Formats: sequence, C-alpha cells, structure tokens
Amino acid sequence: MYALVDCNNFYASCERLFRPDLQGRPIVVLSNNDGCVVARSAEAKQLGIKMAVPLFQVQEQIDRENVAVFSSNYALYGDISARVMSVLEQQAPALEVYSIDEAFLDLSGLEANYSLVDYGQQLKLLVYQYTGIHVCVGIAPTKTLAKLANHAAKQYPATLGVVDLSDPQRQRRLLSLLPVQEVWGVGRRLSRRLKQQGVSTALALADCDPGWIRNHYSVTLERTVRELNGQSCMDLETCPPPRQQILCSRSFARRITEYKDMRAAIAQYSARAAEKLREQGSLARVVTVFIRTNPHSQHERFYSNSASRILSVPSADSRRLCGTAMKLLKSIWQSDCRYMKAGIMLSDLYLPGHFQPSLFDAPETPVAMRLMQVVDSINQGSHGQIRFAGEMLSTGWQMQRNRLSPAYTTRWNQLPRVKS
Repeated sequence: MYALVDCNNFYASCERLFRPDLQGRPIVVLSNNDGCVVARSAEAKQLGIKMAVPLFQVQEQIDRENVAVFSSNYALYGDISARVMSVLEQQAPALEVYSIDEAFLDLSGLEANYSLVDYGQQLKLLVYQYTGIHVCVGIAPTKTLAKLANHAAKQYPATLGVVDLSDPQRQRRLLSLLPVQEVWGVGRRLSRRLKQQGVSTALALADCDPGWIRNHYSVTLERTVRELNGQSCMDLETCPPPRQQILCSRSFARRITEYKDMRAAIAQYSARAAEKLREQGSLARVVTVFIRTNPHSQHERFYSNSASRILSVPSADSRRLCGTAMKLLKSIWQSDCRYMKAGIMLSDLYLPGHFQPSLFDAPETPVAMRLMQVVDSINQGSHGQIRFAGEMLSTGWQMQRNRLSPAYTTRWNQLPRVKS
C-alpha cells in the first residue's frame, strides 16, 4: 500500500503562513522575473486566473479583485517543504520525496492493524500542527492509483481530504469518473491518441490489453495499465538516481548587451551548477555554454550559439569549471546582439575514482576537493557567502523579483516579529 501526500496550493500556502491578514484573500505566485503565474490559492482559482498566464494579461483583474501577488521565494518554499517531509518521514517505514510538495509513503502492512482513512486523517493533522500546511492524502495499492486517489481527495470535499482506494470496486468507480488525461504519465498528446482509439476515461485505459498497449504505445504505458489494475510496477525511490547532466540557465529580466553582464551571469550559473554536481557526488567531463537572443522578435537579429569543451580529467572544482565556461563564452559572444537567455550544462558525469586518466593527466587533488567542501559548508550556513569575483562584476542581469516576501525561516534579520 502507498500513500501520496500532496500539499494544497503549496507556494500560496507558504506565503500565507506568516501573513494572517491574507486569510481568505486570493494569492498568486509568479515565475522567474515576475513573468507568469505559476501558483494560485483556491480563491485565485475561483476567480478564473489560469496557470502560466502572463502577469500583464491579468493585471487589471488582479487590481480589481485585490489579489496578493508574490515573486517566487524559493528559500521559503524549500525550507517549509523540508519541514513537511521531516514530519512525514517519522510516520511511515519509507518515504520518497517526489517533488517539493509531494511525497509517496510506504504503508505496507499497516492496513492489517489500522484504518487507512484514520491514518490519513492523522497524517493531515500532524503536518498541519507542525508546519501550518494543509495536505490531501491518496491511498492505494499502486503509486498510479495513489495519485488518482489524491486527485479525488482534492476534488471532492466530502472525502475530508483523504481517499482510500484499497477496494477494487472503489477503484473502478473512480476510474470511470476521470478522463484519461488525469492518469499519471498520460499527457495531452498521448491522451489525444488514446481518445482516437476510443479510450477516453481512466477506466477504459485500465481495461485495455497490456500487450496491445505495449505494442502500439510503450512499455511505460503498459506499466501504467497494470498499475491501474492494482498491480504494483513502481517501487519507492528512497534514493533518487543521480542526474546524468546538470543544467543551470535563466531568462533575463532585461536584454543583455554588455559582455560584463553576461560574464557575471555565466560565472554564477557555473558556480551553482558545480554546487549541484558536488551535492550528488559527481564529476563532470564536458562543459557547455549557450546564449541566445529572442527567437520571436521581428525587430532584432536572431542569434543562438553554444560551445563545449571536454576536460582531460572530470572535475567538480568550481574554479576549473568556471574558468572553462569563461573561455567558451568568449568564443561565442557577439557584441551586436540583445541576449534573452544563457546557461551552462555539465555532462558526461562520473563518480570519483571511476575515470581512468591518461599517463600525463593527474586526477583532481584532495586539496581542491576539501577546499570546495569548505566553500559549500559556508554557503549552506547562515554566516555568509563565498562567491567568485566574476559573479560580482555586474548585477544588471539578475532576476526581477519586485514582489519577494521575506525569508521568514532562513535569515535571522527577516524572522517575523510579534508586536505586543
């Protein structure tokens, strides 16, 4: 048995945690550079504000309906997410953190001694008591069914936020009510193909022959069909596999025309990508830098280019990766362009000790690795930051976050203050 615990309107709920005055008021959270709506409170959804809509298109409605608008506060959301996951981790034998606001729990064996609905209600109560975040719980014998159970828990208020699909009859009843595109892993394009074959509901997909699905679609969809029928095909991933490549890129708040601005951006992206590389204990052998202008502009010349370099020995040293990125940027930079986006990608990843260097190439030294560990420990603490000088040469490229809320839980000088 699995439970999927999903936080309700997570980003908006985090913004409301330390703002009691926002109770009942519509809230939207914006993407990088305050461009599009990426999260909405229940009240904002009721107003008809759509996901991913550009802010300027709904600005008039936001002003008219007194909607609270926030820039994405990743420090706050990440910290609250860690607190939610910590509570859940104590309530089940195993936990898979699926996303910043979702987690699968292994409930195997609990059904023999507990009412799973009561267990789900207890989970909801504990998470809210310790974090202030409301969650919904879907319980089922497979992860795909648990996803659908969670969807039902959100859609139907009579469930009180918990749905148990242990009973096969309840499974089929719910599957008959849901369109096929609601099934986990069935996207818009795939659902269109399925509907052309007469498969328009989740139940119709569950009733398909797995062999026919495998031959006409994929093994992945066959696995989904089996999961819809209660046959578990996906185990918990308590230790997610390391990423095969690491990408760090952003669209700029304004067009970049100066080389120093672009150099500072690539320096920071390189440092962040190297941190991610070290977090998963990998080394990168290939460094790629790319830059591009706006492909949709009718008044500017379009330019897009990238450059890569293969290192003689894989590295996770920020100094080496950043230096390589600077050389690559210089080779593709054109000064007569207005750049919209840039980024760096680290690929061809190795675990330490798994690459055989040539006779004349020495592997990364222990001193360099210890230095990077010290830098990471300082940057992850609360006493300061260490940055490359190249990152600080310019701030003209940085993200626009004009509606950013305080880091209520991660910075001493921004802790909430209660006035007596």
